[in-house]
Amino acid sequence: MPREPLPFSHPAVWLSTWFGCGLAPFARGTWGSLAALPLAAVSVWLGGPLLLVVVAALVLAIGIRATDVYAHAIDLKDPDEAVIDEVAGQCLTLLVVPLAPLPYLAGFLLFRFFDVAKPFPIRWLERNLPGGWGIMLDDTGAAIYAMVVYLVGSHFLGT
Repeated sequence: MPREPLPFSHPAVWLSTWFGCGLAPFARGTWGSLAALPLAAVSVWLGGPLLLVVVAALVLAIGIRATDVYAHAIDLKDPDEAVIDEVAGQCLTLLVVPLAPLPYLAGFLLFRFFDVAKPFPIRWLERNLPGGWGIMLDDTGAAIYAMVVYLVGSHFLGT
């Protein structure tokens, strides 16, 4: 018997899709990452990097549960429209990026690159961790790659 999909009013749906961003007709992960930029910028502006750490950790923790419930309800391992993982990963990436347009663009592009490319162990995390853990932690891995590349690049470019 097929499962009844959750209504959009269900918290797992609107959190997983990041308030509907993941329902875009194309490039859903990119829309999720773009939605994270103002969240990260306002967090840093209001409370500095420490507040962004708290926000990223909260989004990650909430995302594990929300995506687990959502994916289970629609019977998919990692639904494309679940983009809260991109929000968490993008916020994590921006922890090492100065609050300015060009560095934020660089952080955005680096995160998107690693989220799509999925170098080891990112793809392994996505495939082998259960439910919300696999959905969320592969983007955490992409964020770590993006952070390292940003920091190394900034060091060598002297910025």
